[in-house]
Amino acid sequence: MSISAKVQQRLARIRKGAPFSIKSFYSLGAETAVQKALSRLASSGKVVRLARGIYVRPKPLKLIPGVQTLSNPTAVARHWAKTRHFKIAEQGEEAAYRLGLQTQAPMKKILWCTGPSRTFHVSNATVEVKHVSKGKLRWLNKPEGILFRGLSILNAKLVNIEQLTTAFSRLNLSSSQIETALRKLKAELSSEWTGKLNQLSGGMR
Repeated sequence: MSISAKVQQRLARIRKGAPFSIKSFYSLGAETAVQKALSRLASSGKVVRLARGIYVRPKPLKLIPGVQTLSNPTAVARHWAKTRHFKIAEQGEEAAYRLGLQTQAPMKKILWCTGPSRTFHVSNATVEVKHVSKGKLRWLNKPEGILFRGLSILNAKLVNIEQLTTAFSRLNLSSSQIETALRKLKAELSSEWTGKLNQLSGGMR
């Protein structure tokens, strides 16, 4: 079987609209042959190049025949980070908004990442990847990580216990998860936050 046929065979198993890396095809044969095969598929419209080394199979819109959609830039950025072993997550402002700690949504879509800063564009949508220290992304996808990022960009004096209670309730945590999150947050955040979290801990028992 030719490299081109092998590429198309594997491509057929990839979900439309999901970004994928060209590196995942290199096991099929010579890199140059794989690159040429994907280049031909891109020229024919069967795949679309979203960023260097990242492609997607266009996904047709069911309600609008003839119209196809691509991936969204956030998915592309997360795929880019994953293939390079970078940590990536929503920025603190987004976490705070989702937790109900602030009412205004961020004006721009920004992700914090341990990799280099860059911007991804897909169609008319854009996401900015901003380099931050590994410490800001501790407990990456765990509830305490979301809370940590949301609280870290706020002034503890301006957040009341009711808002903190709402933030925890939005994560639907069990009693043991709440206890773990509180313990970790008190160890990492400022003393002003520690006082607030102690009050919250007493009220949630």
